[in-house]
Amino acid sequence: MTIAIGSDHAGFTRKTEIADYLQKAGYTIIDVGTFSLVSVDYPDYAKAASVLVSEGKADKAIIICGSGIGVSITANKIQGIRAANCLTEEMAFLARQHNDVNVLTIGERLVDKEKAIAIVHVFLHTEFEGGRHTNRVNKIHSDTGC
Repeated sequence: MTIAIGSDHAGFTRKTEIADYLQKAGYTIIDVGTFSLVSVDYPDYAKAASVLVSEGKADKAIIICGSGIGVSITANKIQGIRAANCLTEEMAFLARQHNDVNVLTIGERLVDKEKAIAIVHVFLHTEFEGGRHTNRVNKIHSDTGC
C-alpha cells in the first residue's frame, strides 16, 4: 500500500515520526514535504498529498498541521477525497468504517506521538463497512445528493 504523507511546519515533527513508523511497517511512502520547521503554507502540502490519492498514485494520505483542521478543509476540496481530522482511535475507526475516509488528518499540537501512531494504525487497518453507508458516501461526491 502506498501512503502519501505531508505536513506544514507545525506538523513536521509528527509527520517524521509517522513516516518512520509507516516505513518500518512496510508501507511505501510518498513524502510531499515540508522538510523542515521553516514556516510554510499548509494548503500546499495538503493539496499535494490529496491529489496523489485523487489521481490513484497513492492509496491513502496522512496530513499533519498544528490542529489538523486546515489541512482537512483543504483536502476535502479535492475531487474524490474524504478527509477526517481524528483525535482518537475511535474517530479513525468510525471515519473508515462509516465514511470510507481516504485521507487522515492529525493535529500535532493536539495528539502526541503514541496517540498519533495508534490513530494511523486504526486508519490503515479498518475496512469500510459498506451496506447502508455506501449510499451515504456516494452522496458526498454527487452534484445532487446533498
